[in-house]
Parts: sequence; C-alpha cells; structure tokens
Amino acid sequence: MFFQAGALLLAAISVAYGVNRGEAGIVLRKAVRVCMECIGLG
Repeated sequence: MFFQAGALLLAAISVAYGVNRGEAGIVLRKAVRVCMECIGLG
C-alpha cells in the first residue's frame, strides 16, 4: 500500500516536472512527425 502510494507520488512529480520544463510540447511535435511519416503525408 505504501509502495504504491510512493510510486504514484513519484510519477506525478515526474510528470509535473516534465510539463514544467516544456517537454510535453516536444513529445507532441515528435509524435505528430512520426504519425505523418507513417501516413505518408510528411
């Protein structure tokens, strides 16, 4: 029980840190690029 709560807290902190650094936008751009290449539009 305590391990799960600690892991959840650590994951939430890590996500918040990444979003705060602007990494969400970078990941979204890369995902769009990969998706466009798979479809053949890029």
